[in-house]
Amino acid sequence: MATLRVPDEVGVKCQKLFQDFLEEFKEDGEIKYFKPSKELMYPERSILQVYFDDVDKYNQVLSTTIIEEYYRVYPYLCQALSNYVKDVGELRKDKECYISFVDVPTRHKLRELNTSKLGTLIRISGQVVRTHPVHPELILGTFACMDCNAVIKNVEQQFKFTNPTICNNPVCNNRRRFMLDVDNSIFIDFQKVRIQETQAELPRGCIPRSLEVILRAETVETVQPGDRYDFTGTLIVVPDVGAISLPSAKAEPGSRHKAGEQQGSGVTGLKALGVRDLTYKIAFLASGVKATSSRFGGTETSMEEMTLEEMKKVLSEAEWNRLYEMSRDKNLYQNIAQSLFPSIHGNDEVKRGVTLMLFGGVPKTTVECTSLRGDINCCIVGDPSTAKSQILKVVADVAPRAIYTSGKASSAAGLTAAVVRDEESSDFVIEAGALMLADHGICCIDEFDKMDPKDQVAIHEAMEQQTISLAKAGVRATLNARTSILAAANPIGGRYDRKKSLQQNVQLTAPIMSRFDLFFIIVDECNDLVDTAIAKRIVDLHCDNWQHLEVLYTHQEIIKYISFVKHFKPILCPEASEILVDYYTALRQRTGTGSGKWKVTVRQLESLIRLSEALAKLECGDKVLVKHVKEAKRLLSKSIVTVEQPDIDLEENMETIEENEMEVDDPPPSNDENGLIPSQDPPAETHKKLTMSYDEYKSLSNMLILYMRNEETRAESADDDNKGGIRKSELVAWYLDQIQDQIDSEEELLERKSFIEKIIDRLIYYDQIIIPLTTKDLKTRGQTEETEEDTLLVVHPNYVVDV
Repeated sequence: MATLRVPDEVGVKCQKLFQDFLEEFKEDGEIKYFKPSKELMYPERSILQVYFDDVDKYNQVLSTTIIEEYYRVYPYLCQALSNYVKDVGELRKDKECYISFVDVPTRHKLRELNTSKLGTLIRISGQVVRTHPVHPELILGTFACMDCNAVIKNVEQQFKFTNPTICNNPVCNNRRRFMLDVDNSIFIDFQKVRIQETQAELPRGCIPRSLEVILRAETVETVQPGDRYDFTGTLIVVPDVGAISLPSAKAEPGSRHKAGEQQGSGVTGLKALGVRDLTYKIAFLASGVKATSSRFGGTETSMEEMTLEEMKKVLSEAEWNRLYEMSRDKNLYQNIAQSLFPSIHGNDEVKRGVTLMLFGGVPKTTVECTSLRGDINCCIVGDPSTAKSQILKVVADVAPRAIYTSGKASSAAGLTAAVVRDEESSDFVIEAGALMLADHGICCIDEFDKMDPKDQVAIHEAMEQQTISLAKAGVRATLNARTSILAAANPIGGRYDRKKSLQQNVQLTAPIMSRFDLFFIIVDECNDLVDTAIAKRIVDLHCDNWQHLEVLYTHQEIIKYISFVKHFKPILCPEASEILVDYYTALRQRTGTGSGKWKVTVRQLESLIRLSEALAKLECGDKVLVKHVKEAKRLLSKSIVTVEQPDIDLEENMETIEENEMEVDDPPPSNDENGLIPSQDPPAETHKKLTMSYDEYKSLSNMLILYMRNEETRAESADDDNKGGIRKSELVAWYLDQIQDQIDSEEELLERKSFIEKIIDRLIYYDQIIIPLTTKDLKTRGQTEETEEDTLLVVHPNYVVDV
């Protein structure tokens, strides 16, 4: 005798009400879900999306029941949809239809989930970190009795294979011997993914919590690792197959069943009763998936993926007018750079470079399907306590999809991707690393120089091709890592040595260095004005005094503006293209002589293009103009000038002294960026002789300084009256006496004299290695040329000569 199933009155009533809702709910005079229901007759469609607000408007009792008893009434809702689709058109008998609710009012974090949410309709958000392959799942099985050949249909399967309890034949008492009829059973696509808490939701000092999400039917293969999604569904309890399969979790019989042991020892615990402990876990059964981005004012989809018309609908009129005002700002480039880092004093070039990195260039694909990246990579190298990590923290908070990590605490697999074994199926799956999680964002890597060389090699491909290729344990895959990298590194020994090249200061290989578009060197120098300004800024921050900080735009306004300008795809104009070619050719010829270890490659030309495109996007322009290329050239020159050791232009040094520009980081704009690029006009012959390589300059300056030190030591030991130093004219005469064998004419003598005087002036006013002493006698005579030549010079006491 077959068992009778007790009908669920609540479920039957919800089925009738929901079917009436599908048949009667109208919008703009038409039945809203009539056309979507007809599309379910296609073989590839099986899910109908229903807006929860519509159900709430139609019947609040129905909507409340669905939220509170979702898992209980879900089969009846799907049956109501199937009945409605059959009335609308012809539907296959073996096809299952499913309901997916959209815009469920409340969103929960992973840390808020507990057993009280079991069976209720909720919406959760998280970042996908692992995706499993798609498998077929048996949902309704048809079995044949192996004793009497009776057929048992529609045996419900729920997350595990379930045989019928007893044969339907009254004269057959078979309870175990059944065979599955695959042809008459119903299967569905099944995929398991793992989501994790986002960095913004994670409390300090806590490990991110993760949750298994089950996707079915059309929702499979709709999520990718690194993306953030909203999942609508319910919490369920499933058997923990991984824990059951562990050898330590096997059940043990009680003592009374063990032969040969002493009787009456009693029950020793749960395992002695033959049961297992903690063999169930919480999972999330998702019926709907939708991309989310909480960074952009709470909108559901990223504003970068919207069209301009869709953005205008999402933004208010005041926000749209604010974006228009920002686009008309003539000093927008400088204002955004200052507004992003209001608490950091100085480092203006670094701020500008990081600002352009947030905007990015234009990615392209060639005819041969080769991808050219548009993301800009920056590296900040500098002394301790120069706000490198603070800059990375600000970028991690501002960028929409930013990951902050430390190079010392990250491995190659943690940065790229890891191939791990699934606990249940023993299959190998891919778990996303930091670069994959920061796809279409920025990956901030602190302590970049502390990374192992093998870990640095792992990100070569991600930095240029923006992909991650894996070939491990039979898994061969190419994953996307379309991200910008902002790295911070400390020099060897803790302090940056100006007398050495960048490669000698930082343990970075040439391939890694060439992949960075911008290198910024921050040196902690002693300067009274700068130190006073920094100290005041820090004291104001500690006193919560923000009145003196000029912040024209908030971070939220900058985020929206960046998303807005992402829609612009500027192209190079012919004039800008010619300047790019000329600049790259001159830069290549200059570095081809081998004067420095830094080698300019085509990647620096592509860096110029990306920086120019970012400047054009910042101004909402459709074309890259000449002014954009010049600013990109200046910014890149600031980077390369410090990376390599440039030739010393003494003529430029004289212009700098005349204009009282005493700082190394702010050369006059009248010359081509610190003499890195030769002028377009052919220079005079005398100018050529006033330019020397850095190595020659250091050798000559060391010779002068050693002589001055020796004279100072001799004067002190001999109790000479001229202890104050050596006069400039005497130093020039000594040098000319040393090279008298190389001088053949009076004209050459005058040239050499002018040459050494300019070098001494550079050591005084530009490098500040030699200090001029002024006395009362010199002041009373007046500032004449003879007085300047007779100035007493001494070497800076803290300067160490690199012999």
